[in-house]
Amino acid sequence: MSLTTAEEQLMEHIWTLEKAFMKDLLDAYPAPKPATTTVATLLKRMADKQFISYREFGNSREYFPLVSKSDYFAKHVNGLIRNFFGNSASQFASFFTTETNLSTSELESLKKIIDEEIQKKKK
Repeated sequence: MSLTTAEEQLMEHIWTLEKAFMKDLLDAYPAPKPATTTVATLLKRMADKQFISYREFGNSREYFPLVSKSDYFAKHVNGLIRNFFGNSASQFASFFTTETNLSTSELESLKKIIDEEIQKKKK
């Protein structure tokens, strides 16, 4: 299950804040801020999808994520690789490195990350 663009934007705020009441979430949005009812609807849908949960304090709810940002992102990247690159991480890496206009230093940084992962896997 995935989030809509509006839900992802709200989820970014929840990940950043880690725990948040409605007021905190509204404050996190830039102007023009969404209506409270809009955010409440998004929160309900996200709770129904089991991306977030909440603790009740009287009439207030403190929301928190049930899914980490890295887990959510990994699922989407893996889906992208599966659906658009024939489940080939090499084809994805080739496309990513040739089509994104990365600088030499960015490519060298990626190479270092890959080399480090290769060393970890060899151990």
